[in-house]
Amino acid sequence: MYLLGLDVGSSSVKAALINADSGECLASDFFPKTEMVIESPESGFAEQNPELWWQNACLAIKSVLSKANVPKNDVKAIGISYQMHGLVLVDENLNVLRPSIIWCDSRAVEIGKKALQAMGKEKTLGNLLNSTGNFTASKMRWVIENQPEIHKKTYKMYNFLYVFVRHSLKLFNII
Repeated sequence: MYLLGLDVGSSSVKAALINADSGECLASDFFPKTEMVIESPESGFAEQNPELWWQNACLAIKSVLSKANVPKNDVKAIGISYQMHGLVLVDENLNVLRPSIIWCDSRAVEIGKKALQAMGKEKTLGNLLNSTGNFTASKMRWVIENQPEIHKKTYKMYNFLYVFVRHSLKLFNII
């Protein structure tokens, strides 16, 4: 039995294939081989195309399976770590509406400061352990205020897991 681990970062997607019985790492790899593009259309903005995460995840997965000579159907579990606080907006057909606003984007810091004041600093820091400026909800509020046409089309908001679940059924021939 084999386990697949994925780490979806802002610079690359890393994959590792583990033999579940021995705990041995059979293969690991990452893609792209140069740092993944982070678009910054304005100062303080940081965006990525969620499909790039998926494309690089596929390359990394295929590489570790090939290196270890393990058929994909022998992978019994997948563990994922990913960028926190990334915002992926999709329409009713689950199509991505705009580039993801990723963890290091600071456009919503002022919105987060207002939320911190409204909720109370003690309550916020006591429960969230952090200010809310880079949190996904602040980024969503920014979209509502600055891109109402995108907000009107938004069916759901996700993070990397949306991208993985949407496509993984195809990769592993589940559908």
